[in-house]
Amino acid sequence: MIYALLGIAVAFCAFIQWGDEITMPNFDDVNQKEAKYIHNVNKKAEKEKFERTKLNRHPSGFMTVEEYELLSTPKDRMSEEIEAPKIPTPADMIYVPQPEYRIVKYNNPPGASEISLNKTFYEKRQQNAQGIVSPDFSRLVYPSVYYYPDSASTACDLFVINLEEAKSNLHKILTANVIHRLAEPILSTDKNIDNYFTFRTITPVDFSADGTKLLVKEKIGNSKDGIWKTTPVVYDFTNNVSYSLVEVRDAIAYYWEENKGINLEDKRWDVYPLGFSADESDRIMLNAYAFTGDKPVNLGTWSVNYKGEQTRLVTFKPESVSISMNGYKLVKSGVVAPSITEREKEQLKRIEKENIKQKKKEDKEYVKNLEASYKAKIKEMDKEFAEQQKDYKLRKRIQGSTSGDEILIKYNEIKAKQEEKEKQRLEKLRQKELRRLNNKNSTKNDSSSQIPE
Repeated sequence: MIYALLGIAVAFCAFIQWGDEITMPNFDDVNQKEAKYIHNVNKKAEKEKFERTKLNRHPSGFMTVEEYELLSTPKDRMSEEIEAPKIPTPADMIYVPQPEYRIVKYNNPPGASEISLNKTFYEKRQQNAQGIVSPDFSRLVYPSVYYYPDSASTACDLFVINLEEAKSNLHKILTANVIHRLAEPILSTDKNIDNYFTFRTITPVDFSADGTKLLVKEKIGNSKDGIWKTTPVVYDFTNNVSYSLVEVRDAIAYYWEENKGINLEDKRWDVYPLGFSADESDRIMLNAYAFTGDKPVNLGTWSVNYKGEQTRLVTFKPESVSISMNGYKLVKSGVVAPSITEREKEQLKRIEKENIKQKKKEDKEYVKNLEASYKAKIKEMDKEFAEQQKDYKLRKRIQGSTSGDEILIKYNEIKAKQEEKEKQRLEKLRQKELRRLNNKNSTKNDSSSQIPE
């Protein structure tokens, strides 16, 4: 107990003797600490942003919730670009025959276009038939046929694909994809499947000369009984309306009953749309015929307005009728020669090699610029922080020596002197740079004026 008391006494004496030499903790200004902390946080955020941008050059599966939601937003499929699929070529395959295409008139001969269903149609239950391209190569129209196995019946829709502008006419058609088609069909058949073996199809016949109207034929029939009725239909792209030319059938039946005494309602007959008239671009030409069991009987060639008005009998000689051919389609014209394919193959290899090299160069340049931008940003942040700290210390120093309105007056005076000094420093740097450029130009002129011996 005595030794403990002696220890406490010795310690107290030492404190009394050396107390003046013990330094107290030096607490910095709280505001400065807070400003420095915020500055470091901002610098760290900039660094993370830089590293994330650098890593996102090659996206991985890791992402934030905001990034995921941004990528998950619905996209407009009309503007979506589809990369052409690349079919890998086996190592032992030297030449693969490639089809060659050319553009020809669609409605040639007039009215001969029909939908051809392949063998897989009844397995896949859908088929996109031959399309027709407008005269100005701005749109492609094609029918899509559906099969309903429950009733062995078919139905049809007619869709439109707007073709891209900045391509050649052949490339426009080759790159047309159903994903770019308009969402709703412009024409559709009845999709009732109550009648067994019934087929309904819409076949494009031709465009008008100006491409604003499309003539199609809607066929209704039975797989066991043949075609029942063909109805010409005109779609007007300007007004987005369709006209079913059913009146022309009534006019033909009325003519034969009044002039020949033949009731076509008791007969089996139909119309055969040929196309738009070459003489009158707003009129439709069609041929009517009756089935007799042997050879069809010609019921005359008729014309009607595209709205189904003013039906006229033109002639009983269809070969004398002039039909315009306006739409286009693609046909295979052969195969590309092996020599051309080989040259294209080598050329593509060189192009791909150069593209890879160019992409690497661009990526390296991108990273370099990104890093330079990041460093410049950090430098700017440090400079701004230093200016703020300098300004803060100045305010604090002035507050310690003056009071009242004198603080603001003295602060403005000191800031004005500092700005003037900085302005003089920048002016000296500018003059120095001008002298350097003048000396460089004078040296260059002296060397160019010397005449060689």
